[in-house]
Amino acid sequence: MKKILVTGCNGQLGRAIRKEYEGENVTFINTDVVEGEDVRALDITDIQAVISMVEETKPDVIINCAAHTNVDACETQWDLAYKINAIGPRNLSIAAEKTGAKMIHVSTDYVFEGNGTRPYTEFDAPNPVSAYGKTKLEGEKFVQQFSSRFFIFRTAWLYGDGKNFVKTMLRLSETHGEVSVVCDQLGSPTSAVELAKAIHHFEPTENYGIFHATCEGDTNWAEFTEEIFKRAGKTTKVNHVTSEQYAQMNPASAKRPAYSILENYMMKLTDDYRMADWRDALDVYMKALQA
Repeated sequence: MKKILVTGCNGQLGRAIRKEYEGENVTFINTDVVEGEDVRALDITDIQAVISMVEETKPDVIINCAAHTNVDACETQWDLAYKINAIGPRNLSIAAEKTGAKMIHVSTDYVFEGNGTRPYTEFDAPNPVSAYGKTKLEGEKFVQQFSSRFFIFRTAWLYGDGKNFVKTMLRLSETHGEVSVVCDQLGSPTSAVELAKAIHHFEPTENYGIFHATCEGDTNWAEFTEEIFKRAGKTTKVNHVTSEQYAQMNPASAKRPAYSILENYMMKLTDDYRMADWRDALDVYMKALQA
């Protein structure tokens, strides 16, 4: 029986991965920062704790879904962001290599500067502009340095079972007649279900390396919001604002990539694997929310 250790198991992707493997002959070692039902507490920033758990449980695969994802908070919490986003993946990779486990790490579009004019491929050089992006890039480097059998999946605009942009917009629509949303940041909204499917597809293979893993197609945050409201039958008006205008309204916000569309180039080159179009994935998600 295959054993998979998941960090950040209570997050959107952690939940989606466990659901994706349902019905298979797989044992999950579920870990998160806080112990719970069928969840073991693990501090991924503690090298000894990580090695001890991995040596004890002997997983075949480690999937790291844990991250400090609060982009604005990372700007003032550099040490914590580095510990979780860089040292954590380092520790897991060291433990994976020590026990012969495959290492799967989830990264982000924020590793790029975001001033491109065409979708970024895995062959483009990263150049992050935020603390979040910089710490996530260091995490990628550690995984490559310490693990000989790794998959790094860069994703973007993730939503699933948990706190996310879709639910935030729906909540705001309950009490607001209109909302102001940025219209000059381009990317690809990605369903955690679709990302979990991609991870599940590649995990048994030897097709190692860095992969971009976002839903197909692209949009901006304001148009994404309009698509969410349309599917939910909401009449809330969406005001399109620029990043500059948003920054004036929210001075503590971190700089975000203006253009962070990723092309799943390595998936297409090595496997011809295709993720769903973002609109189709949103349809599925919204129907599940309304069920």
